[in-house]
Parts: sequence; structure tokens; C-alpha cells
Amino acid sequence: MRILSVVGNRPQFVKAAPLSVALRDAGVEEVVVHTGQHYDPELSAVFFEDLGLAAPEHELDLRTAEVDPLTSALVALVGRERPDAVLVYGDTNSTLAGARAAAAEGVPVVHVEAGLRSGDLSMPEERNRIEVDRLAALLLCPDERSRETLAVEGVAGRAVVVGDVMADACRLFGPVARQRVEPPHAPGTYAVATLHREANVQPARLARIVSGLDRLDLPVVFPTHPRTRGTLERERIVVAPHVELREPLGYLAFSAAASQARVIVTDSGGLQKEAYWYGVPCVTTRPSTEWVDTVEAGANVLVDDDPDALVAAVASARFPDAAPPLYGDGHAAERIAAALRAL
Repeated sequence: MRILSVVGNRPQFVKAAPLSVALRDAGVEEVVVHTGQHYDPELSAVFFEDLGLAAPEHELDLRTAEVDPLTSALVALVGRERPDAVLVYGDTNSTLAGARAAAAEGVPVVHVEAGLRSGDLSMPEERNRIEVDRLAALLLCPDERSRETLAVEGVAGRAVVVGDVMADACRLFGPVARQRVEPPHAPGTYAVATLHREANVQPARLARIVSGLDRLDLPVVFPTHPRTRGTLERERIVVAPHVELREPLGYLAFSAAASQARVIVTDSGGLQKEAYWYGVPCVTTRPSTEWVDTVEAGANVLVDDDPDALVAAVASARFPDAAPPLYGDGHAAERIAAALRAL
């Protein structure tokens, strides 16, 4: 069996690492294409170096997140490669482009992280999830809630609960990160913040969120996405001295920092889950989340862009003692490989 895997951003590189190993062990040939959606070296190449991944067979180097040019390039590539299936991850524009390209060429779509919903259609990611799930022949769900969502929506493809492949990455790479990389401050004494969503890098929202970070009473390690830094500089939004603007970190360095923080402040879907697996409380600067179980468990609080709510949530943030296990056991990659073999 021959699979074309489409990756384009940081979380997808992380998910690809354990899955590539499982596919190889299962005798599934994988051809990886990097769309170039994240083209900054610190957001792409460093992941392949940190995680020990082989270089992608195809690098489109498009340097865009626009769906149409991504789709056109992937249609041509799928036509040349003629894989048995195209595998896409999550909810990015690269995900949507890969699914559309496969459908255009009559190749089955396999969607990792199928069935997730935030209920917020103003988010491009939510619209991407819905369309990709409707195109997919095999829907790989992180939990039963996601499979039930697909059943209610009447999605035609076959849904299988496999767990979350990012849990595999945390299980495999978290201990390595903590062994190799010193945390930026003493463990448990600092916050880690990440902001990159399109809505949150708009000047007014970003200024409100930053004002909340400025009022926190602990150091804030803030690896800054290029477009976030661009808004800060363009709008002359100045951060307080204890808010440490840093260049994007490699995966191992970031894992070491995040897993030993007192609290994480983020708008990233993936980091909400990683915080949960690390046992670190999370404050999410969004009005909704697709990872609702983390909120229901009391490990994650939604504050939107309200600086007062952000300050209060960080001050009271504690990881619950009775937090249940969520999103699998860290062996999703093997189950995905088996489901692909069955396909």
C-alpha cells in the first residue's frame, strides 16, 4: 500500500513523526509532501531535524496558506504519484487542499483528527474540518465524542476511534526533551504563551491579550509566531519586561519549556491537549474549543480576549487531581496503520 501524507505546519510535523514510524513498521509505503504553508525555517525545517524525520520526498515551497494554489499544486502531485490514499492531518488549509486534491483525482481521503467540532463557524479551521470530513473515506477519530459527531452529521466515510497521534509524540519525545533541554526558568515558576490564530493577531484583539499577559505576576516565555511578531511591531504593541518575546523554539526545546511551566496560555488546539498530557493547566484565548473534554475536566479555561479573565484564570490555574485520561493511550499511530491496511 502506498500513502501520500500531506504536512504543512508545526503540529502536523509532530503528528507525522510517530505515524511515519508505525507506517514503516506495518509495511505501508509513505510519500511525504511538505506544502510550505509554514515556510519560516524555525517553523518547518527544525522539526525534521529535532524529530529525526527523513526529508519530505516533495517540498512544494509555495510559501502561502491560500487554499487554491495549495490545491492546484497537490492535484498535479497526486496525479503523478497515484497513491492508494491521501492522508491529511487536522484542520489547516493544507489539510483542506490535500483533501480537495485527492477528491479531484478520485483517490480516497484519510483524515487524522476527524469529527472534532468547536461549534464556531467563524473559524476557518471549523469550516475546514467539516468539509474534509465530508470528503474522507476513512475518518480517524481521537475519541468516541468525535465518532458520535460524525454519526449525527451523517458523514459517509468509515469512522474509527484510534486515539490522538499527538499523544504518541508526547509519550515518545517529552522525556527526551526534558533530558536534553533545560527549562527557561525553574520548573513551575513561569508561564508559556503562544498566539498565532488569524483572529488573535488582529491588532485590537492582540493588544487586549497582551495587556493580560503584561499584568501576570510571573515570567511569561512567549515564542512568537512570525505573523504575531509582525503585528506587534507594525502596531507598536509594547510588552512588559517580564513577557519574554522569543524566536520560535524547536520542538524539543518547546516541549521542555511547556511541560515544566506552571501554566500555559495559548490559542493552539494542539497545545491545549499537550498541556493536558503534561499535567499543566491551560488558559485558552479563544471563545470556543474543539477539545471540550479538557474544559469539562477542569484543566482548561476559555477566556477569549478578556484581559481580566486571563489574569484571573492564570492566578487560579490548577491541574485537577482527578483528571481522567483523554484521547487515547499514546499508541494511536499503530491503530492508524492497521486501519490503513484494512482500507
